[in-house]
Amino acid sequence: MKILKWILIVVAVIVIIPLLAAAFMKKDYTIVQEVVINKPKQQVFDYVKYVDNQNKFNKWVLADPAIKIVNKGTDGTVGFVQSWDSKEINSKGEQEIKQIVEGEKIESELRFEKPFPGVSPTSLQTASMADNQTKVTWTFHGHMSWPLNIMRPMAVSMMNTDLQESLGMLKKQLEQ
Repeated sequence: MKILKWILIVVAVIVIIPLLAAAFMKKDYTIVQEVVINKPKQQVFDYVKYVDNQNKFNKWVLADPAIKIVNKGTDGTVGFVQSWDSKEINSKGEQEIKQIVEGEKIESELRFEKPFPGVSPTSLQTASMADNQTKVTWTFHGHMSWPLNIMRPMAVSMMNTDLQESLGMLKKQLEQ
């Protein structure tokens, strides 16, 4: 009987307590990362508004050389949709350009099928810091339902790192 009691205590600690904790954790998150690029604002905007160009600095796309990408519509315009399917990073979904404020901001919607279904609004915004300096701000909104939200702090930390690395690649590419 003592062994059964200890087994139940261990199960409670490993399973039940984290599930209860997840019930009280936030489910929504916003990640914002920025980089300053030594190029004029319009030149930077003209590059980042194209999803195909975003693939050249997006760490997640670059992680799988065999990623399958399909485009529908005209890249750099509202309504353009790019779908992806990656076995390497276990990700499948699509990105649709929802709004463009010319020279300022590109708003997109990411729709994930794998690893978990979800919709995440994202935006890339450019702001002139000087004649030859542009700040790029990448914002990503997400939602993790219970009980997966127990992983939210770890996921947000990883995505912050990945967005910053991606923006670092963008800076390097545009300043060459």
